[in-house]
Amino acid sequence: MGNITASRTQLRPDPKFDSLLASKFINCLMWDGKKSIAQGVFYRALDEMKKRIPDVEPIEAFTQAVENVKPYIEVRSKRVGGASYQVPMQVSRSRQQSLAIRWILNAVRDKKGRPTHLRLADELVAAYNREGAAMTKRENTHKMADANKAFAHFAW
Repeated sequence: MGNITASRTQLRPDPKFDSLLASKFINCLMWDGKKSIAQGVFYRALDEMKKRIPDVEPIEAFTQAVENVKPYIEVRSKRVGGASYQVPMQVSRSRQQSLAIRWILNAVRDKKGRPTHLRLADELVAAYNREGAAMTKRENTHKMADANKAFAHFAW
């Protein structure tokens, strides 16, 4: 992997499941440096997931949900002689993960009116079943890349 950020080298696995992905997710969920609140929300969401998907460990369901949302290809703008083209490109592993986390959290934050841990559980269960807003975002990203396949030769 190319550029490793400090957050990447200093990332400690989360206390409950000893998972780096969970701890990264909690950090992205956190606002104003309130990590204990973010952890509470995350763990309550996983407890909720356990009720809804009883036969799978919640941390595995969570990992699978993030895995399902990861995009493999995306479009990037590239200027060629005055025109901008949307060029489909492979997505690096670390970017796949951060996009997946960002899309899930955006989907959760867009829904209003219920406690965050319930909305998060909803979205994670949906992503685990390959549906929901974050999955839609991924599908759209893949469709865009597919539609712009003609410009793939501009990839650099």
